[in-house]
Amino acid sequence: MSSEEGSMTDTTESPAQETPQQGAISDFGIDTTSQSTGEAVRDYWARVRGGELGSLPALLGLVVLLIVFSSLSDTFFTLGNLANLLQQGASITIIAMGLVFVLLLGEIDLSAGTASGVTAAVMALHLIHNGNLLGGMGDTVFYVFCGLLVLAIVLAAVMKVWAGAALSAVALVIAGVGIPANAWLEMLLAVCVGAAIGTITGFLVAKVGIPSFVVTLALFLVWGGVVLQLIGQGGTLGLRDDTIFNVANGNLDFVGSWALFVIAVGGYAAVVLTRHFSRLRRGLVAQPTTLVLAKIGALAVLAAVITYALSLNRAPSNLVVIEGVPFVVPLVLVLLVIGTFVLDRTSYGRHIYAVGGNKEAARRAGINVERIRMSVFVIASSAAAIGAIVYSSKVGSVDPNAGGGNTLLLSVGAAVIGGTSLFGGKGRLRDAVIGGAVLAIIQNGMGLLKQPAAVVFIVTGLVLLLAASVDALSRRRAATAAR
Repeated sequence: MSSEEGSMTDTTESPAQETPQQGAISDFGIDTTSQSTGEAVRDYWARVRGGELGSLPALLGLVVLLIVFSSLSDTFFTLGNLANLLQQGASITIIAMGLVFVLLLGEIDLSAGTASGVTAAVMALHLIHNGNLLGGMGDTVFYVFCGLLVLAIVLAAVMKVWAGAALSAVALVIAGVGIPANAWLEMLLAVCVGAAIGTITGFLVAKVGIPSFVVTLALFLVWGGVVLQLIGQGGTLGLRDDTIFNVANGNLDFVGSWALFVIAVGGYAAVVLTRHFSRLRRGLVAQPTTLVLAKIGALAVLAAVITYALSLNRAPSNLVVIEGVPFVVPLVLVLLVIGTFVLDRTSYGRHIYAVGGNKEAARRAGINVERIRMSVFVIASSAAAIGAIVYSSKVGSVDPNAGGGNTLLLSVGAAVIGGTSLFGGKGRLRDAVIGGAVLAIIQNGMGLLKQPAAVVFIVTGLVLLLAASVDALSRRRAATAAR
């Protein structure tokens, strides 16, 4: 055999002797070993400098706000105000979580606020009239309402958005059969009506092709008029039901509060560690184990401190006992976990990011873009309905202004402030939670300092403008770094 043939033989045999990890390195040219702490910090800093800020600005702003208001107000860090903060920002946070799905596609839903008002009004009418929506709405309004539900079912079926079709059908059954009032049934009805509203909105945007800004601006006015029609000028629908009242005002007991702590922290640790060690076994790039453990430990300590504080009696009088984690906390956590799982671990979630990143490329890859675009509005309006339930529970009634005012602006602001991009393709569900916390702290702190509404509006608007500016500048920086 010639020397030339021998060299060829050596070349063909060597790859077969490579380990899987070496093969990954040669195939993809990446470092597949676990990073050291220094490497992880440098990698994170490089991504930040490249414009991948994520929720960092919102977290820094959150820390600054906590320091400022705690130094200016003696009552800001009291137990009662801490619980009030959680309850105060829950409804806006939940609506914002639904809007994240829409914003990820680069779309907007300006009707989410008034749509939530419609769902709250329908829920209250069904409760007050003991399931007789025909008597509560009147003949004409009731038949138009049922007709819209039928339309939503048909549109969802045509687009194969089966969740929207099923929920709209449930709403039609509850409204048509006249099932006697029940708190859980009322809340289900509200969510189903929200899904029907989202179905109609999504169809107009995705299939008809009307820009989402135009469609939702028009529906913002329409649903505001519907709320006024259902409740009446100057009217108020009281929600006299203990179960509905406790959604935003009730608390877990001592055992339940610590059980929530164990489930939340333990579940987070299990998911993070499972994913971390799975990456290590496969030879993929992974953060240092010590850094991962440090993150879990920090979260556990923070959650333990908050749980302990909320487990103490925070009633202003010794004659009453108010203690435990508010019910809205596990509600938000459940929605956060489900939504995060959908976006991060399902093909549907990957399709959302794909469509938001490049709609035409997603279409050519075989993704049903119209169906994805329609479905996110169904999710957003359903989440808006849950937010409406929480807010109505908090105030104990539904009035003609339900879902109006600043509801939409604060909800969109919460998502954007938290780090979700208005340009689509970038954002996480936790952004809405962080942004909602920022807005809740601003409003709460300003209220404790007895600042007028004008100052609160100005500060909130400036914070939203700053968040949008950071988003635009970070995208420009990322585009420059990619060249």
